[in-house]
Amino acid sequence: MARLLVLAAALLGVLLAGAAPASAHAALTGSDPGDGAVVATAPKEVGLTFSEQVAMSADSIRVLDPSGRRADTGEIIDLCSGAVVKYGVALRAGLPDGTYTVAWQTVSADSHPIAGAFTFSIGAPSATSVALPEQTAGGGVVGALYGIARYLSYAGFAVLVGGGAFVLLCWPRGAGVRPVQRTVVRGWLTLTGATLVMLLLRGPYTGSGKLADVFDLAGLQAVLQTKTGAALTSRLLLLGAAALFVAVLFGAYARRTDPKERKDLAFGLGLGGTVVAAGIAGTWALAEHASTGIQPGVAMPVDILHLLAVAAWLGGLTTLLVALYRAPSVERAAVERFSRVAFVSVAALVATGLYQSWRQVGSWSALTGTRYGQLLLVKIGLMAVLVGIAWISRRWTRRLAERTASETEEEELEKELEKDLQEEPEDGLEDRLEEDLAGELEGEGLQEGTGTAESAPGDEPDPERAAQLARQRAAMATARRKKARDADPERTGLRRSVLTEAAVAVVLLAVTTVLTSTEPGRTEEEAARNGGTTAGSAAVPDRPVDIRLPFDTGGVDGKGVVRLSLDPGRTGANALHLYVERPNGKPLDVPEIKVNLTLEEKGVGPLPVAPDRIQTGHWSASGVQLPLPGEWRIQVTVRTSDIDQTTIEKNVKIG
Repeated sequence: MARLLVLAAALLGVLLAGAAPASAHAALTGSDPGDGAVVATAPKEVGLTFSEQVAMSADSIRVLDPSGRRADTGEIIDLCSGAVVKYGVALRAGLPDGTYTVAWQTVSADSHPIAGAFTFSIGAPSATSVALPEQTAGGGVVGALYGIARYLSYAGFAVLVGGGAFVLLCWPRGAGVRPVQRTVVRGWLTLTGATLVMLLLRGPYTGSGKLADVFDLAGLQAVLQTKTGAALTSRLLLLGAAALFVAVLFGAYARRTDPKERKDLAFGLGLGGTVVAAGIAGTWALAEHASTGIQPGVAMPVDILHLLAVAAWLGGLTTLLVALYRAPSVERAAVERFSRVAFVSVAALVATGLYQSWRQVGSWSALTGTRYGQLLLVKIGLMAVLVGIAWISRRWTRRLAERTASETEEEELEKELEKDLQEEPEDGLEDRLEEDLAGELEGEGLQEGTGTAESAPGDEPDPERAAQLARQRAAMATARRKKARDADPERTGLRRSVLTEAAVAVVLLAVTTVLTSTEPGRTEEEAARNGGTTAGSAAVPDRPVDIRLPFDTGGVDGKGVVRLSLDPGRTGANALHLYVERPNGKPLDVPEIKVNLTLEEKGVGPLPVAPDRIQTGHWSASGVQLPLPGEWRIQVTVRTSDIDQTTIEKNVKIG
């Protein structure tokens, strides 16, 4: 048992240590000006385009001049249009030439912080003294503590909900078993404590990253006004109702002896508990990944069902494990009923998991080529292992023999002894044992120290010796009963298989926690296709369109980047500038570079453009005509030698 738990803890640590704390479901898909762009005149504003909705604050976008001073006015501008999520910040007038740094930090719609930085230049590039913090959003000590709290909240929810369901559906007698009661109560305490910690850490987690800001009341007030803050607060309120459920389950329900009253109370507990459990699961669905992306109206109830199925299976498994190791006995019927509950839970997990996988991955390439897809494959593998171990447990359940009358009698004696040890004061119990054993010794004539059955006239047994012998007898009786239980091969096999299931479940829950904080494969591939530029975003009138196009012709000096600027980025005549650079940023001279412009939706093009070489790594063309607005495909053909050539392309919206 110890080795399995150590292995599970080690795997959990590796998974959490390898998690990218700043990974999230929103991604920066464009900027205006683009990363590394050189514009002739200072723009009026800097715009950022995201893959999904984000929460912006007054300090979410900062523009710093080469000396590190603020070059923006701090005024966030909403540039969203239709499905395009774009925000900007106004720049001060009269900015000098040089390289400017844009640093941004915000929170995606699924509650995860994201941040980044890029540079652009006015006139010509220059040196800059701006030093951005190395810590990423959601990282550091605060990020690690927040991640641990998220894991514990999932674990506490599973034990609380799964333990309650196990007692009501599978083992009603377990409501009066002390180890089971402690397990479910600890699940409630864990979930409540983790939720409070997340609420306090939320401000620094999405903001400064400083642990000291946990006690900033103004920051806490701001958190309470966010969607995540409202979800965490609602979870705490629902946990109050869950505390009432636990109190009734282990109080009034456990003491009921009338079958009809017990059945009616079980129905009420089941109905109320389901509503509370679904409400708690909904606090995740309403605030995290299910509430964003495609089909949120379907994804949120599916996510709630998924979480409830996880809790019923893994939480029930944990409670069964505790019962097998700590409780006097667990009936075969209870294990069989849990086996059926687990089967239904796994079926629900498979159905909801397939939908969630399609929604978050979207393609076979994302399944194998993104971190999210790779973690999903690990989770699927662990699920397969769990199902295999569960099949072994089911076999042990079928082979588990019914308890014999002698076993039942021993278990009743053990329960009576445990009740005495729990309810009677230690001194009183010892006095009673001394009196009972003294009478027994006197009747047998046992002498202390001699071990014979005869005693001298007038000798009396030593009370201290009698108490010592009583304790020894009780310990030996308990050891004999435990040895008899452990000697049952079917029960021992079931305990070991369930323990192995629980160890794998710990790792599975860790993978799930990391998965929920990782950028989905669908979003990651979309961001990669866009290349972090303005592709797919609506061009702002009278602003240059700046894009970066990495290329690789396969020959010597065949790798580099083409930076393309189309000014003013609207219909009519435009000036086209091309800058070809090596991977290290230095200019690269190539024998030939050509451009084609195509507006497929209107059947325009391709319109060829033959730019002139101005200097090393710089080509330009004037009077480039874009006759109609729409989504134009820009194709750039780069030739680095007589035989090495490649064509790269990007779509941009004009006008």
